[in-house]
Amino acid sequence: MNDILLQIDRVYQEVIEWRRFLHQHPELSFQEDHTSNFVYDLLESFGGLELSRPTKTSVVARLKGTKPGKVIALRADMDALPIKEETGLPFASTTDGVMHACGHDGHTSMLLGAAKILTAHKEDLTGEILFIFQHAEELPPGGAQEMVAAGVLDGVDEVVGVHLFSTVPFGTINIRYGALTAASDIFEITVQGKGGHASTPHLTIDPLAAGAQMVTGLNHIVSRSIDPLEPSVVSVTKFQAGGLALNVIPDTVEIGGSVRTLSHDVRERVKNRIIEVAEGIAKANGVEVKVNYTYGYSSVMNDKNVTGQVVQVLEDFLPDRTIEWIDPLLGGEDFSAFSDEKPGCFVIIGAANEEKGLTFPHHHPKFDFNEQALKDGLRFHVFTALTLTNNN
Repeated sequence: MNDILLQIDRVYQEVIEWRRFLHQHPELSFQEDHTSNFVYDLLESFGGLELSRPTKTSVVARLKGTKPGKVIALRADMDALPIKEETGLPFASTTDGVMHACGHDGHTSMLLGAAKILTAHKEDLTGEILFIFQHAEELPPGGAQEMVAAGVLDGVDEVVGVHLFSTVPFGTINIRYGALTAASDIFEITVQGKGGHASTPHLTIDPLAAGAQMVTGLNHIVSRSIDPLEPSVVSVTKFQAGGLALNVIPDTVEIGGSVRTLSHDVRERVKNRIIEVAEGIAKANGVEVKVNYTYGYSSVMNDKNVTGQVVQVLEDFLPDRTIEWIDPLLGGEDFSAFSDEKPGCFVIIGAANEEKGLTFPHHHPKFDFNEQALKDGLRFHVFTALTLTNNN
């Protein structure tokens, strides 16, 4: 125990260096060529790991212990965002218009540190640990889905992931049983009418009038079709029609938006109601309508058994941290592709520091986090892996 804690202190300094290097060299989803090569080369330098590239820009490392036990997967995402950085950091992005604005540089570095420490304790390890360095979390359909399809979770018993949050105070760890994040879907509606001059609306089939009714109808779905005790959101975020001429009724209207739900039943109910509302209003107005509904990431589900074990790890090995039980988050996270396949747990590690101004939200051009939180993630990964592989 003391030996591991000393190693964590030493490796933590390297984790900071790796994080800053990755922050300087961000790469977008499905383009993480240099990032994945950096990760692969570091893992190879640790020795004792079986390395593979299940997809073009992902890396998996397998560490086999000397005694039989469970197979536990630990996951980190690696991709950055198309955002121009405004942090002014000495290690700010050197790639114009691309930055690590969601903490994935930290996630990758923490898991690399855990791999280095656990590899050094290979002889004492029970079971196996799978270190998953995932590409393309930020861009649906997401890299997790591709990795699952490639068989990465074959033989895995349980899967665990973490996310650094710049809006949660450092020293706090957020967790919950059941749905942690929302299913995140999108819809697009094309309303086709017959345009004409604004002075003769009776000679047109007005898609604007029909589209406006659809927006109103869509905004009533949650309040009138969904149980108020079931969290859900339908947000119309796009309404495009017409041109510069204000005396012309256009032929078409484009409507689009976002849907967030926590359960499969509500997800399907909302989808069906969007289609019914659009088609019903279209029929009443004599326009044609086409509805495209695209499933995004599903809800991250924290398994009761795995989450219980993780809570015990937090209490035993991070006793100086505050565990906070939270309500579900309506953001999306493609760790859901892993937790859909295997019992899993996803936790949020607080990384805000108000005194240092480290409170900007994710996907903000001034996003940054308290690097002390990297040690929390490092401790979490190491002791979770050692504990869960032993818990038969």
